[in-house]
Amino acid sequence: MLDVSLTYYRYGFLGSEFLTWLWFYIVNTDHDKLFDNKNEILEIGNKIVLERKVNDAVEKVTIKGKGAGLEEGILSLKKGAVVKELNLLYRKEEKEWSFTLTGENLSLSNLKTPDIGFIKTKKDVEGFVVEKIFLYDSLYLLIDGLYKKFIKLRVSSGWINVVSEMNKWITS
Repeated sequence: MLDVSLTYYRYGFLGSEFLTWLWFYIVNTDHDKLFDNKNEILEIGNKIVLERKVNDAVEKVTIKGKGAGLEEGILSLKKGAVVKELNLLYRKEEKEWSFTLTGENLSLSNLKTPDIGFIKTKKDVEGFVVEKIFLYDSLYLLIDGLYKKFIKLRVSSGWINVVSEMNKWITS
């Protein structure tokens, strides 16, 4: 069995590769290919963080803001940067989640779940907690499903075609 630090060093690139693929997939394909359910939409949010290592220095590019152009991100990808953080908006039926996914360990931050109302009485507490857990679980299931889709593609022979398409996207 591999040591945890060795495993992290050896496979740490997968998170950034996943975020780059996700960005590419969201921008360049129909949503119905990403989800089985037609009522689900995933969009790029208001922040992308890219990182490029040059010799001993680390160059970080952060694109932030509603409606910000992603041209700087594409330019950073051309220079060899990798996606470190990606803010996403997930809509399912009438509900909307906003969150940031980190490539290093696929952790979630800045999570905003759909509104579920207010607690008016002590009896409402249990229902409120159960509903919040359901909303968190829905998001974890989304990330797990997307990562499984990525890994299946990553280990398949079709990955070469995806890399080719991603390179065309980056260089166009």
